[in-house]
Amino acid sequence: MRDLKKFEAEMREHLTGTLIPFWMGLRDEEKGGWYGWLSYDLKLDRNAEKGCILNSRITWFFSSAYRLYRDGLITEAECEAHGFHGEDLRAMAVHGYRFLSECCMDPEYGGLYWSVNADGSPCDTTKHTYNQAFGIYALCAYYEVMGETQAIELAWKLYSIIEGHCSDAGGYLEAFTRDFGPESNEKLSENGVMATRTMNTLLHVFEAYTEFYKVTGDACVKERLVWILNTFADKMFNPEMKRQEVFFDADYNTLIDLHSYGHDIETSWLLDRGLTVLGDADCTAKVAPMARTLSANIYDVAFDGHSLADECERGVVNTGRIWWVQAETVVGFLNAWQREPHEEKYLDAALSEWEFVKTNQVDHRPGSEWYWLVDESGAPVEGKPIVEPWKCPYHNGRMCMEVIRRLQGEVHDA
Repeated sequence: MRDLKKFEAEMREHLTGTLIPFWMGLRDEEKGGWYGWLSYDLKLDRNAEKGCILNSRITWFFSSAYRLYRDGLITEAECEAHGFHGEDLRAMAVHGYRFLSECCMDPEYGGLYWSVNADGSPCDTTKHTYNQAFGIYALCAYYEVMGETQAIELAWKLYSIIEGHCSDAGGYLEAFTRDFGPESNEKLSENGVMATRTMNTLLHVFEAYTEFYKVTGDACVKERLVWILNTFADKMFNPEMKRQEVFFDADYNTLIDLHSYGHDIETSWLLDRGLTVLGDADCTAKVAPMARTLSANIYDVAFDGHSLADECERGVVNTGRIWWVQAETVVGFLNAWQREPHEEKYLDAALSEWEFVKTNQVDHRPGSEWYWLVDESGAPVEGKPIVEPWKCPYHNGRMCMEVIRRLQGEVHDA
């Protein structure tokens, strides 16, 4: 029995009862932003560095949660039942915006640092394209609910940095020194390769530009979105393998036999989202079939009926269940079902994945959120932190908000 009202209600309860209170509790009232590290055994390090991606994503989360409240999709009664008011979400978004604009932005060379110290002073001053993109993503969400001109002006500055400093004739590059000199890409390279270009960075530039275009309607941003979509289709998508390649040299030659299951299911719905916002018939005709292929292939080769493994490298599957992969699987399969309602297997997959998540991936210990990693059976893998520079409410918070909006009939254009 597919009880969609129950599905949506559980997402509202998880958002208001677990995710929002948890991240509210990690707000650093004294030094700004959010604390950057909570260990597996729930020990908070108040002196840990604060990742700027972490703070961008949390700012996005509270801005988007406030918008959900403002739009009437979570109620004041639901908020008060869990110890906060709806307007508190607005205050949290303001708190995040101030930290981003005052501490994470480099006043000398522009752009976002990779991280700052606990007191907000610069720590890792690497400039990474991926990081700048998440700054735009956060600022657009903040601007949508607050209407502050300064926020969208900062987004324009980051856009200019990406286009002016973080790209070449072939597309987007990865890592740079503080003053945008060349730097090796350790931060987004793994699996034994050092990539000049990555699918992951391009995906999140696309994601940020989608929201940037949505709030600005700017023709130049639209042009870049079209270019990115063509690059996905022509250079990153492998039609024979029905997957995206992941790591590339400067000429888009793939560097490793790697199938990232989580990125493919995430890409499948983010492409659909971008196509809807863009409204370009030619792009839709070219790219929408690729999005359908990605979700269909993930269902066929990677989904075991209840959850999704991490990736397959050179034919060997990493069977760990990572928090963000499970969250994106819920959204990706829900999107696939809404795109193709006759394919009820996708709805069943989204519901089954949520059952796995709420039973196993969610850490039910008081004062926690989601486990970073569980094994194939759902048992937590000890040692992985609950909060670190990448572990944040972006994926799981967005999962809740996407399900709520989609099942309230407000898909994409909300």
